[in-house]
Amino acid sequence: MFDLDKWQEILATMQKNKLRTFLTAFGVFWGIFMLVLLLGAGKGLENGVINRFGNGAKNSIYIWSGKTALAHKGMSPGREITLTNEDLKVIDREVQNLNMVAPRNRVFGEYTINYKKQNGSFQVFGAEPDFMLMNGETAFRGRLLNENDEMEKRKVVVLGEQAAKVIFGEQDPIGEYVNIRGIYFKVVGTFKTGGNNGARREERAYIPFSTTQSAFNQPNQVQMMVLTAQDGVPAKEMEDRLRVLLAQRHKFAENDDMALGIENTEAEFLKVMGLFSGIRIFVWIVGIGTLIAGIVGVSNIMLIIVKERTREIGVRKALGATPASIVSLILQESIVITGVSGYMGLLAGTGLLALMEYAMESSGAEMPFFANPEVDPGVALSATLVLVISGALAGLMPALKAARIKPIEALRAD
Repeated sequence: MFDLDKWQEILATMQKNKLRTFLTAFGVFWGIFMLVLLLGAGKGLENGVINRFGNGAKNSIYIWSGKTALAHKGMSPGREITLTNEDLKVIDREVQNLNMVAPRNRVFGEYTINYKKQNGSFQVFGAEPDFMLMNGETAFRGRLLNENDEMEKRKVVVLGEQAAKVIFGEQDPIGEYVNIRGIYFKVVGTFKTGGNNGARREERAYIPFSTTQSAFNQPNQVQMMVLTAQDGVPAKEMEDRLRVLLAQRHKFAENDDMALGIENTEAEFLKVMGLFSGIRIFVWIVGIGTLIAGIVGVSNIMLIIVKERTREIGVRKALGATPASIVSLILQESIVITGVSGYMGLLAGTGLLALMEYAMESSGAEMPFFANPEVDPGVALSATLVLVISGALAGLMPALKAARIKPIEALRAD
């Protein structure tokens, strides 16, 4: 039942001891504020690093050919390993738990792409549609390459957005024709990328893989391929299977690391995620330690309050106040201090994070390893609730001590 007189008394007591109340509340405020700020900043750092991986698959394996470094079955080291179209078919047929595989070749050199009197020197790649999907290129205008382009060996091109701006300026490039090494290709779309070197990767052009092999004299040659495993299958397991299979097909030692170049993005991603797991644990330790310091401060203040009000409590009990009412009075004061100051700390922390995000978006500034600082509302509210409960527990011992005071002893207290 709501007792107005009791709440008025609590507020009067807090106003009477403004400095003490402020310092106690500030300890709690600072604890929840720092916890929210640390969690938000840690999430911002995590988002920034994850963004550096771009939009591509996080479990992809890139494979490209190299030179043997070890002798194998009578064959000397230094042999060139050349991957072929047949390798793609065998991998697709024999490797279990494979999600997709796609090749990419490069038209060697940074060749000039001409449009009327405009030109730009950009890298040109031939790729299957799945390669662009796994590599993280996303359509910005028009479309990306599709299966019909590949099957019919169409002369179409998808330009990176940066390349399109250089060649076409403000003009819409879709439907226009560009000249690549004497062959005209129709522009069907532009793409954007995210992550590490995103802008640099947009200075590229993609044409169908089959067109590259036939038009630029690269028959039955695969310079690079990318693969992804099915969900739940470790990429490292897939990597080991691929190395064994290709070693058998091209006759090189399975432990020859130079025969194939392999980049496992999942391994790198898991290392980064492991690092952030450690950072999250550290943040929680620091934040909880700060909260505990605030709660201990509340408990100490409650002890002081009980000692100061010993005579008053004795008078209350002499006039018929029950131990439960004494406990309730002390607990409510403790909860008010922790609840209000904790909520203010929550608002201040989330407000500062929102201000940081707004400043970054409005200024257009790009921080390579920091993006979208945020905190889970459920976590923040749970921390505040725990703080209020802890504040109640912090005031419980002083309240029980006050309830045990005998009226005659309280009236004799100084």
